Amino acid sequence: MKEIVVISGKGGTGKTSFTASLAMIGQEKIMVDADVDAADLHLVCSPEKKESFPFIGGKKATIDSDKCINCGQCQTACRFEAIAQGESTRGKFIINKVKCEGCGVCKLLCPHDAITTQDNQCGEWYISNTRFGTLVHAKLGIAQDNSGKLVSTIRTAAKKIAQEKNVDYIFIDGPPGIGCPVISSITGASSVVVVTEATLSGFHDFKRIVELTKYFKIQTSVCINKSDINDELSNDIEIYALKRNILVLGRIPYSKYFNQAQNHGLNIIEYAKQVNHPEVNQLAQRVRLMINKVIGN
Repeated sequence: MKEIVVISGKGGTGKTSFTASLAMIGQEKIMVDADVDAADLHLVCSPEKKESFPFIGGKKATIDSDKCINCGQCQTACRFEAIAQGESTRGKFIINKVKCEGCGVCKLLCPHDAITTQDNQCGEWYISNTRFGTLVHAKLGIAQDNSGKLVSTIRTAAKKIAQEKNVDYIFIDGPPGIGCPVISSITGASSVVVVTEATLSGFHDFKRIVELTKYFKIQTSVCINKSDINDELSNDIEIYALKRNILVLGRIPYSKYFNQAQNHGLNIIEYAKQVNHPEVNQLAQRVRLMINKVIGN
């Protein structure tokens, strides 16, 4: 079983389009949308939710107004300014759930045990059926954190399903950047595909990702999307990659047809079959060749 993660240094480079195209391979596979802060793989996969699960990430504090004596020790100690006197509680202290980090200092200091901490549901994650097979995906709540933990949760679930079904591949649509959710997405993966674009910001972010994948010693390849925006930068990206033993999958020129495919809820390979247009067929063939390199065919 191979676990292949598609990531990018920034949003909008085309990694979801590439991941959705990976779903077209004939082998059994599990799809994962690990971009839990702004998930969009479902827009192409059209999932039917089969199971849903709450995601508990940390705790939040609550004040019992009947026990509170308004001493203010909790407010003084709170470094996150999450505690204030509320009108609805007749001047007694209340906790702002958005600002509260669940550290528990207020609970420790309260002289009348008026404060408790409770599990905080940060979001939900799902197991769904799609025309490509099983999709494991999630939705993080507004202003919630622990996205790295949620990514780890759905990756673990996907691996369990893959083992039960004895599938060949897990394809993960990872989040952009190099932060905690990205690290949670790529740790222990078989390989990483970086989708970048021929812009200065794209090249800069690609370099940062390369440092990250090299640190974790993960096999890395790169796809240069919108390559004809700047051919010189595309050349520089390829040279940089080759010097660092990164497989260059190829280039994809800018095309409106990728957006059109997504507007129809399709990946570019499906869209090519539907419209049978020479330019779309050529784009689909480019993506097919890249997919074959990724999976080693």
